[in-house]
Amino acid sequence: MSAPRAAGTHLPYAAVPAPVRAWVESTLGSPVVSTLEQSGGMSPGCVTRLVCADGTRAFVKAVGSELNPDSPTLYRREVQALGLLGSHPLWADLLASYDDGAWVALLLEDVEGRHPDLGDDAEMAQLVEATDELGRVMRQRVPDPAGLAGDPGDGHPLYAPGLVNLRAVFASWVSGLDRAAEVPPDLMPRWVVEHAETLRPGVVALGDVPMDRLVHYDIRNDNLLRRPSGEIVVLDWGACGVGPAWLDPMLARLERVDRPWFDHSLAHSPALADAQEQVTSVLVGMGSHLALRAHTAVDVGLPALGTFRRQESARFLGAAARRLGIGVELGS
Repeated sequence: MSAPRAAGTHLPYAAVPAPVRAWVESTLGSPVVSTLEQSGGMSPGCVTRLVCADGTRAFVKAVGSELNPDSPTLYRREVQALGLLGSHPLWADLLASYDDGAWVALLLEDVEGRHPDLGDDAEMAQLVEATDELGRVMRQRVPDPAGLAGDPGDGHPLYAPGLVNLRAVFASWVSGLDRAAEVPPDLMPRWVVEHAETLRPGVVALGDVPMDRLVHYDIRNDNLLRRPSGEIVVLDWGACGVGPAWLDPMLARLERVDRPWFDHSLAHSPALADAQEQVTSVLVGMGSHLALRAHTAVDVGLPALGTFRRQESARFLGAAARRLGIGVELGS
């Protein structure tokens, strides 16, 4: 089984402020009698399956700015995204939301299932197919999302109000190459430092690709469930943004980015066949950005995030080196 790559430290439901829990029971119309805490994802807030006295089931996620100052923004974005999209079997329906300015909570459909095993060829194929279908449905539901992208100003694009502006995200990755020499070699491979000037134009050019699609931008196994009947359900829309059509199909394949399967699958995907250079630049840009963040970022209430960045950076940059033939060139 491929285990969830992101596993945060979450607040138990019983520790959520009383007004939020009162809202949950009022909204569901019955007292909560059973809770099951979940482990996937990075949020420090609660992520809990609930059962009420009348048998009603729901999933609640709630976070306050006291736990992490940026997490409420991600929850508000999820509310916005699911409000735009409406109901569909491809994602958990939003039942209700709560926002008192400090705490944000979502009540969602409780989806029966487990995380998919993306080491299994059949389940990976299901994810690839489901991601293509997700793109088609989002295009139908939100055909023109351009005006919904937030303006991050001088801040981090992920934490600006509104949907994530992927053009700004791609632009932020350039600093990973510009500052590559500042990052310790156990985080930033020597070849990235040596080839930074050559690699930089490709990452800069990502800002010029068409940004005309609603994208989930966080497709990985801890944000997915597989129903007992086999259908894939996409969870956690806190990074939803406006970006290129090929982005989610690429992200769906990242579980296998360190294998030749990844390159073969890209070449045979209608959504990705013409984006080969862009994909390599994404791996370079995202990998170097994560390495820099692993070295410099201070993450309040997110103790596992540094390790996650380090591990994913190594996988992405390793795949970029393979696709660029860097290892052969440097004789390593």
